Amino acid sequence: MDEIWTKDLLKPQFPALQGDVNTDVLIIGGGMAGILCALRLQQAGVECLLVEGKSIGMGITKGTTAVLSAQRDKRYAQWLSPLGKQNTKRYLNANLRAVEEFAELSRQYPCDFSRADAYLYSLHDKKAMEQEVKALRAFGFDASFCDTLPIALPIAGAVRYPNMGQMHPLKLLYQLAQRLPVFEHTFVQQLDGTTAVTQRGKIHAKRVIVATHFPFLNRHGMYFLKQYQARSYVIAYENAPEIGCTLDSDTADGFYLRNYGKYLIVGGGEHRTGKKSRGFAPVEAFAKQYFPKATPVARWANQDCMSLDGLPYVGAYSPNLPNVYVATGFGGWGMTGSMVAARVLTDLLCGRNNPLASILDPARTMAIGQLLANLGQTLVNFLTPTTPRCPHLGCALKWNHHEHSWDCPCHGSRFTAEGKLLNNPATKDAK
Repeated sequence: MDEIWTKDLLKPQFPALQGDVNTDVLIIGGGMAGILCALRLQQAGVECLLVEGKSIGMGITKGTTAVLSAQRDKRYAQWLSPLGKQNTKRYLNANLRAVEEFAELSRQYPCDFSRADAYLYSLHDKKAMEQEVKALRAFGFDASFCDTLPIALPIAGAVRYPNMGQMHPLKLLYQLAQRLPVFEHTFVQQLDGTTAVTQRGKIHAKRVIVATHFPFLNRHGMYFLKQYQARSYVIAYENAPEIGCTLDSDTADGFYLRNYGKYLIVGGGEHRTGKKSRGFAPVEAFAKQYFPKATPVARWANQDCMSLDGLPYVGAYSPNLPNVYVATGFGGWGMTGSMVAARVLTDLLCGRNNPLASILDPARTMAIGQLLANLGQTLVNFLTPTTPRCPHLGCALKWNHHEHSWDCPCHGSRFTAEGKLLNNPATKDAK
């Protein structure tokens, strides 16, 4: 695995936290969500500190393609019924604002930000694309329908989101972190109320934000039931065309593309973590067909937390866990999702009203069918009589021969061949 974002980039170093400390807000997790929460809280005059168990940006953030768009895995037209027109419009506007906030940050913190139209395309469903354009235009957004793309991929139709963006995620994250109270290699072993226990001391906080990608407190919030993790595969190519936009499919078996400098980034092959897959093969076949002269120079896989209704969980971690908050479930849109979450959580912690708080509330009602389907996946793997087992909730691990890792089909924890923890929600190595 060698993500292009880490190439030729000097990472700043941050100390490990030593001894007991006190703070108003503790942020757990040093990816984009945690860093942006710390930034917005600092700007609001709130004392905070951020701890990362390993190195900042080296979890899910380093594997993102860093497309900045108001697009989401679920179409806005599909939210009109459950959310209503006003709330759907609010969510769209929040995501559009997030793109502009990244543009504003890029002026102070150069991160190769550039504007690019974004396309959501469908191979088979023209009507769905037309309905999405109609919904977006009703909200006042200048979306348009297209029956062709900037590449020669035959489609049924596409939605064009004008003037979206893209960037280098680690260039931004590292610059922001250097102005924030950040501590690396400070692993939170447990949370006792709002006191975090680490290997070198305790952090006594008034409030806590859990921004660890997948929440790690299993007894609260039922996140192991309300979301799962999906994995997809990315290859960066040289000698490939400049497509001048970002592309994403409306289905999990499609492909997403963007340029970065001399590279064309192509991703796809999405599947539930721990399930059988073809690994990089679908991406390779797609690139060979449409960009036969392109040369692969880097490849990696990344993981996304998928909520059951397509909306992230941002707000109080659980009604039974006062003063603890969470940001998770961004699907494939972790950059703009993190920016929205940082704004919502900052408002909540500052006592300000934010109309998105009720929309993204982790305690919102979920469809029973979705919950039962996700629970069924967990039960099947929990009852599978094989070893090794995941230390998170005891599910049977599956061997991932593409990446030579043990993966959990229930909640997405991953381990090396020797059992060393790679991805949470597990908090310790597998035996």
